[in-house]
Parts: sequence; structure tokens; C-alpha cells
Amino acid sequence: MLRVILYLLLAGIGCWTALVLFVCVREYTVKAPDGTTEAMIVLGAQVKADGTLSLQLQYRMELALEEYNKKPQTIVVCGAKGQDEPDAEAHFMRDYLVAHGVPEQDILMDDTSFNTRQNIDHAREMLDEDVKKVLIVTSDYHLPRAMALAEDAGFEVSGVGSPIKPVYWIKNHYREALAWVKYWMQKWGVLPF
Repeated sequence: MLRVILYLLLAGIGCWTALVLFVCVREYTVKAPDGTTEAMIVLGAQVKADGTLSLQLQYRMELALEEYNKKPQTIVVCGAKGQDEPDAEAHFMRDYLVAHGVPEQDILMDDTSFNTRQNIDHAREMLDEDVKKVLIVTSDYHLPRAMALAEDAGFEVSGVGSPIKPVYWIKNHYREALAWVKYWMQKWGVLPF
């Protein structure tokens, strides 16, 4: 019996390691933008209680602005108001872009989504039906799954990922590995959306 438990434990560790490696490999094999996207979807992250952007959201916004300056296009900013946030993330994201020269008419706001699936689904509803090619902007570890969800929603997708602080690397990649399990279980109908 002890041997069976040991084998199961080793198998579990092997599966978990393979899953984290999958996340890492996907992160470094993302389809980069080729200048043909018709819209950009920028995914939210925490806004601090004092109204300042978290470092993760700051990096995402800087990257979104960089991409917009390369190719102006409609930007959908996504993110609802979390429990400890003063307002919806999307409002702060819009304000950041406008303060840095993006015309307000180029920005659409989804301030009701609480997760990545909702971000993508709401962006699909907000964009014209003929918009097919989108650029996803989020953190590097989160980008492949966000792109997979966008492909599921019918988009042709490319993406750019912002860096994270190295101290959060393990936490973010382990959490993302679990998120991929949930994604597959929902896609295969094991879990509801």
C-alpha cells in the first residue's frame, strides 16, 4: 500500500511539473503581432486602494500604449471593480490611456468582467462583428490562455505579454497551471462556464 501511495505521489509530481512546463513553453511560443490587427484587448489587473495602478497593471498599460503607438486601433480595456478597489479597473485603464494621448473615441470599456473568459466574451460583444484580428495584451504568464480563450470566441489572435517581478514567478505560473486545468475542464464540458 505504501508503494502505491508513493507511485501516485510521484505521478502527481510528474504531472504537475509537466503542466508548469507546458505553461512556460506556451508563454515563449506566442504568436507576435504582425501589424494587421484590427483591435486590441487589454486585460485588467489590480488597482490599489489609493487609485494607483498595481505594478502588473502599470506594465500592461505601458505595453498597450507602446502597441497603440505602433498601430492606432480600437482598444478594449477590461476589468470590473474588485472588493478592495476604488472603482472598476477599466476606468483607470481608460484614464491612463487618455492621459497618454490616446483619443477617448478609440477606447471601449468593459467594466463588468471579473475573469478572463468574461473579458474576452464582453470584448467580442463590444467590437463590430467584422473585427476578426485582435491583439491581446496582458502579463506574459497569462497570455497563452487569454489567447486560447480569444480563439475560442472566434478571433484570429496575436499577443504581447508584459513582464512580472521575478519574486512572483512561481506563484503566478503555478496559479496559471491550475487555470489551464479549469479551462480544459470547461472546454470539454466537465465544468460549467
